[in-house]
Amino acid sequence: MAAYRLHCFAQSGNAYKVALMLSACGLDWEPVLVRFFDGATRDTAWRNEINAMGEVPVLEHEGKRLSQSGAILTYLARRTGQFAAANEDEELDILRWMLFDNHKFTSYFATHRFMLSLAGKPADPAVLSFLRGRVDGALALVDKHLSTTPYMVAGRPTIADMSIAGYMFYPQNETGYDIEATYPHLHAWRERIAALPGWKPPYEMMPDALPAA
Repeated sequence: MAAYRLHCFAQSGNAYKVALMLSACGLDWEPVLVRFFDGATRDTAWRNEINAMGEVPVLEHEGKRLSQSGAILTYLARRTGQFAAANEDEELDILRWMLFDNHKFTSYFATHRFMLSLAGKPADPAVLSFLRGRVDGALALVDKHLSTTPYMVAGRPTIADMSIAGYMFYPQNETGYDIEATYPHLHAWRERIAALPGWKPPYEMMPDALPAA
């Protein structure tokens, strides 16, 4: 059994944040498929045994069972010393961007993508339009930030980048966004992230949870 076990599935960008961190750190880890689209995270037994919040990712390591990607990334950075803050100012700036990511960046992008491509039914155009407006604002903010720095914090890759990266490597036909054409600084940053050791896109990093056709 691997030292780190990640409960995850390929369609989850939040799980991808952690998978990317584990891989980039060169850690001994294995994915544990969560059959999200078959209702696994809504199952009472799964919630009692794995995560009462009914979400992935969940990381198992040395008797710990951690949930929420931000908490897991922080744990791994502290544990390994990789992609970590060098001082309190960096720590607070990393936290600032991770909170922004969870509240404004990943949250709207992931919801828009799910309703557009994964929900299994047509989305309400008004809802999609609202979400797209929020996504556009968040992407533009990060693109502007990355026009003056190669990475989110301190000029080097940190867990802030791992967090922002969660949904940035899914295909355009799934997200509805052509990042390369529309957000050039964000795209250049994606290329720098893809050059990190151990990088793979989500569908190669984790097992697919979609039910068999």
